[in-house]
Amino acid sequence: MNTSPHVDTARSLRRLRQLVELETPSGHVPGLDPLYELLAAWSNGLLGRAERVVRDGVPHLYVHERVSDPARAPVLLLGHADTVWPLGTLAERPFTAVDGRATGPGVFDMKAGLVTALDALELAGGPDDVRMLVTGDEEQGSPTSRALVEEAAAGCRAVLVLEPGRDGALKTARKGVALYRLGVRGRAAHAGLEPELGVNALVELAHQVLAIDGLGDSGRGTTVTPTVGRAGTTTNTVPECAYVEVDVRAWERRELERVEEALGILCAKLPGAGVELAGGINRPPLERAMSAQLLLAAQRLARELGLAAIEEARVGGASDGNFTAGLGIPTLDGLGPAGAGAHARHEWVDLGSLPERAMLVAGLIRAPAVAATVR
Repeated sequence: MNTSPHVDTARSLRRLRQLVELETPSGHVPGLDPLYELLAAWSNGLLGRAERVVRDGVPHLYVHERVSDPARAPVLLLGHADTVWPLGTLAERPFTAVDGRATGPGVFDMKAGLVTALDALELAGGPDDVRMLVTGDEEQGSPTSRALVEEAAAGCRAVLVLEPGRDGALKTARKGVALYRLGVRGRAAHAGLEPELGVNALVELAHQVLAIDGLGDSGRGTTVTPTVGRAGTTTNTVPECAYVEVDVRAWERRELERVEEALGILCAKLPGAGVELAGGINRPPLERAMSAQLLLAAQRLARELGLAAIEEARVGGASDGNFTAGLGIPTLDGLGPAGAGAHARHEWVDLGSLPERAMLVAGLIRAPAVAATVR
């Protein structure tokens, strides 16, 4: 393992402890605000103005580049402060650092990545052409921050996402996500006295779920999963209403569009029943073509710096990098430190990988521009 004498590893550990010991469930302003204050203080002198941006009541931190030069497009460092863990988790699982591993709620996903971003900025010499955006609702699907992510990425030559990697590999492709609710309308009737007068929304829902389940394509990696369903109000009433939630994931946007079209033409099977679809594409895919050149740059840098060889991984989960790749901006994900257990009670970070990742990210910040593909 190659560590850098320029990274203050003791300080990195202190910062990681401070971030983990601030509980930050998605949208929890009393936790997010003090975390942003720390990040703003740590980035002072490395970047330009730190701005607290509130969208629909949720705060986010946007740190601008120091110098806006139209001749040189900036790099965006992208991450999130929120975790999936509810308030009180820290008391059950406090931050620990033993034998080169740090544990605690959110340590891997993705507070170690935020520490790495600051270390990388110092190694890069406080560059003029770097922006940093840290959002507060990524774990909820970025409902308030998506537009801000897209605004911050606009005009950038590259987006470096400090989410954790997969077994140390960088994430060069992520599935796109679409979310739907299919509602069913029937007609209520007494289940004992005159059930024949009703139109059973639950039976109709069963027909629809079977049709939905057949829309996936395993050969293309497209999954269409009915996840949550509900029907009826009482045990002695023919259900009048029902619904099912549907999770769709695909490597290619055209597959998301194919499934959406198929869902949109579903028709009721029972006479008198009706169906109605709501929802749509939540995140476009991060297609490998958008990360390929940055991956090559990272692999070259790793060789030059004497770091471990860089591998790549495709993953089904999405991140805010999906949004930036969808804009046609070169995007490389999974640049956070090594570890495991995202969203699991055993999550941990390899502390020895923090300086290595900081060196890699710093090198990418200084790397020549990668041409964007406008979409």
